[in-house]
Amino acid sequence: MPLRLTKFGCSLLLCLTTSLALADVVVVTSAQGPAITLTRGELADIYLGRNSRFPGGQPAMPVDQRENSPAYVAFYRDYLGQTPTQIKMHWSRLIFTGRGQPPRSLADHQAMADFVAGQATAIGYVDEAYIDERLRVVTID
Repeated sequence: MPLRLTKFGCSLLLCLTTSLALADVVVVTSAQGPAITLTRGELADIYLGRNSRFPGGQPAMPVDQRENSPAYVAFYRDYLGQTPTQIKMHWSRLIFTGRGQPPRSLADHQAMADFVAGQATAIGYVDEAYIDERLRVVTID
């Protein structure tokens, strides 16, 4: 009997992990902030530390989810065309040369939604299921 529960538990975990990995991740800002549209290049510049402002001149504070989480992997793959290893190497170089620090890291979708909703300058990414009236989806061209 315990072996069945273990197999069942592993199967359930695999299904949950797979469904999380397949979830649609969208870029969001606070509903308090201005409505913005970004190109993929502008989004990359903000997330890779090359620009600290939105196109209209307002400050931009990017925040990440936990490194190697399904959302983190999906965001960097789908929006920036980068792997977690490439992102880690990018930030290692900038940190070593004293030219930057990576975005603040948050635990999960709920933490990201709560943080971004409370910060008018924040930009983050969450599963579509976490979108509520406190958040605004950013259009990415």
